[in-house]
Amino acid sequence: MKFAYRFSNLLGTVYRRGNLNFTQDGNSVISPVGNRVTVFDLKNNKSDTLPLATRYNVKCVGLSPDGCLAIIVDEGGDALLVSLVGRSVLHHFHFKGSVHSVSFSPDGRKFVVTKGNLAQMYHAPGKKREFNAFVLDKTYFGPYDETTCIDWTDDSRCFVVGSKDMSTWVFGAERWDNLIYYALGGHKDAIVACFFESCSLDLYTLSQDGALCVWQCDTPPEGLRLMVPRGWRADLLQRDEDTEDDEDGEKETSVRGTATPAEEERRGKVKYTRLAKYFFNKEGDFNNLTAAAYHKKTHLLVTGFASGTFHLHELPEFNLIHSLSISDQRISSIAINSTGDWVAFGCSGLGQLLVWEWQSESYVLKQQGHFNSMVTLAYSPDGQYIATGGDDGKVKVWNTLSGFCFITFTEHSSGVTGVTFTATGYVIVTSSMDGTVRAFDLHRYRNFRTFTSPRPTQFSCVAVDSSGEIVSAGAQDSFEVFIWSMQTGRLLDVLSGHEGPISGLSFNPAKSVLASASWDKTVRLWDMFDSWRTKETLTLTSDALAVTFRPDGAELAVATLNSQITFWDPENAVQTGSIEGRHDLRAGRKELDKITAKHSAKGKSFTTLCYSADGQNILAGGLSKFVCIYHVKEQILVRKFEISCNLSLDAMEEFLNRRKMTEFGNLALIDQDAGEEDGVAIPLPGVKKGDMSSRHFKPEIRVTSLRFSPTGRCWAATTTEGLLIYSLDARMTFDPFELDTSVTPSRIRAALRQRDFTRAILMAFRLNERALVQEALESVPQDEVEVVSSSLPEVYVEKILEFLASSFEVSRHLEFYLLWTRQLLMQHGQKLKSRAGTLLPAVQFLQKSIQRHLNDLSKL
Repeated sequence: MKFAYRFSNLLGTVYRRGNLNFTQDGNSVISPVGNRVTVFDLKNNKSDTLPLATRYNVKCVGLSPDGCLAIIVDEGGDALLVSLVGRSVLHHFHFKGSVHSVSFSPDGRKFVVTKGNLAQMYHAPGKKREFNAFVLDKTYFGPYDETTCIDWTDDSRCFVVGSKDMSTWVFGAERWDNLIYYALGGHKDAIVACFFESCSLDLYTLSQDGALCVWQCDTPPEGLRLMVPRGWRADLLQRDEDTEDDEDGEKETSVRGTATPAEEERRGKVKYTRLAKYFFNKEGDFNNLTAAAYHKKTHLLVTGFASGTFHLHELPEFNLIHSLSISDQRISSIAINSTGDWVAFGCSGLGQLLVWEWQSESYVLKQQGHFNSMVTLAYSPDGQYIATGGDDGKVKVWNTLSGFCFITFTEHSSGVTGVTFTATGYVIVTSSMDGTVRAFDLHRYRNFRTFTSPRPTQFSCVAVDSSGEIVSAGAQDSFEVFIWSMQTGRLLDVLSGHEGPISGLSFNPAKSVLASASWDKTVRLWDMFDSWRTKETLTLTSDALAVTFRPDGAELAVATLNSQITFWDPENAVQTGSIEGRHDLRAGRKELDKITAKHSAKGKSFTTLCYSADGQNILAGGLSKFVCIYHVKEQILVRKFEISCNLSLDAMEEFLNRRKMTEFGNLALIDQDAGEEDGVAIPLPGVKKGDMSSRHFKPEIRVTSLRFSPTGRCWAATTTEGLLIYSLDARMTFDPFELDTSVTPSRIRAALRQRDFTRAILMAFRLNERALVQEALESVPQDEVEVVSSSLPEVYVEKILEFLASSFEVSRHLEFYLLWTRQLLMQHGQKLKSRAGTLLPAVQFLQKSIQRHLNDLSKL
């Protein structure tokens, strides 16, 4: 088994905090998700998370005008210069302070960051290689309080900066003679946004109390004059004196440089006048404006409020086009695409991302993650869908290909503790703390069965047998296992015998045996055909936390509280091996822990287990940022995946920062960010502004559930950050198979020219270069596919099937590849059947790819 698994996508969270951006073509939204950035392609209905991460949560993203570069700045002031074309980090930089916003000039030559109470202009990183990509050009002072927003004029001559001290400052990007800086007042609250009109120095400023000021400038952008240095000015004046003779031949000696203040005024410094002031709170209580965006070509202003409503106005007349409530949480960020048709909204409270087409008044995209943390996940049998359950009582189903959630079930009234698919893949069964087990139909999207117990009890886990007929759930408070019939919905049996809460259930895929793990240090095996009698009781050394069968049912793995994983032969009830995982967990130290990470790791253990698709390896995760893959037979650690490097989460670092330990106690106990949203830095006694109940909350990093895809190509983990998917990255690795010196690309092409197709295909697979394999297969004429496929050795059949499965996802030669698939299965079917166990992942991968085309075509 190859372990070239790399992070491929993040599902389940679509927006956390920071600013949204549209790409240059206007077809994709770039959204910050925790310490990563996700690109939602709205035209092709796909989402993709960039394979890079910052050290803290992303605070702002600046996009270059050509759409090739992005500057991503996190809460700690660390910046990454990212190529959106190559999806890689080009440069690291530290701004030495918290950055509020970053914006490129329209010509792409400069960019400005607002930091503290000043604005800094940098030379934009060019297309050429530079030793230092971030060169500071100029620092602009003016505001007394934090700066909040930036906007540029269309010709990149000036930019405007808004501040929390209620003032707006216009700065010249060059050394203009008649505009060095200009300060504008007129507001009674912090400035949220400021915008230039197109091809003009006219301004709009918006403040938090819902006021909009319209400013008119008396100078067009072309009227800005470059400042002439003093030495040059004297020369120019001398030249003027020499050339300007009076009509009667006498020299005129009026020196132009020493003009009076009145003449200076006439020569014209730039001057602003306020044309109008509008208020948003006519229609009700809209006095807390939180975000705004302006589209210069269509004169469209979009404003978002703390109540979750947004307005569309046409400027400069301030005509209301429409207003709508999209959420009951504050709107944190707004962006408009280049054509002005789509508006993107981000709500950080619920983690919502919405794209609204305002002309047709319809949603282009409406996504929301789980409100609290995700707890559990399950793959559908063909690997196309992932179902997740969360503490918020919701069950969401995600498409693994597009990365979007397409249905949310909200029937549960308390946290979901277990999710599983039946063998058909069209029914999801979930258990919950609300005392119900529910079955959901993926054809009609409804809850068609609800299983309950005679006495109300909280269910901690759920399992369905391979036929999809028997549903079982474990109780947390009555220590019993309940068995229902899926057909009738009746309670068939209550299995008692455990003396502690049931922590895990698993059906044997091959036999009718149910394994139940409990905190009473036992795993019991129940025989379905022998009227649910206890077949065996496996005694453990510590409380059992998770149990799972190998895909072929011949082995059982149990995770226990002493951070061990033990392996059992379920037929003979004999322990076959164990893995000590304490040192591999390496838990971090929480901010308020009184003991070191080394000591706290002694109490940590694996809480979730999952076999790989071929059953040779096992995945384990728990209260730690690591996911471990062990080889079962050798009982060794094969690889450790660090699922996050985000220091905004708790329990990430092994050692605490000594600076946070003061004589008065731990600084982490102070709510430093609690009232930042409402303008109160630290809530003081008696202050009545802001939310009284808001507390600073730092989530702890943990892995709550792990599942391997049935296709064997990827695995998924539900974590504090969301649903992470790691897949085999086949693009990067050169991984030949039985290679020798006689196999070269030129020899493969020579064999194709000689119409020796079988030899060419075998050589291409030995070199294992995807492009060559494709060329060799597609060179075979349609009528010779049957002959060539029958002459292939058995070892290569599996490899060709895997290649065909991956080709179905990208190629348009559908009929040709289907023909290959049919011939291979017809010719080699009997031999393949004898190795069904090892071939299962490849066949399921093939089924997933063909099923997707079937679904797409059946809609037509």
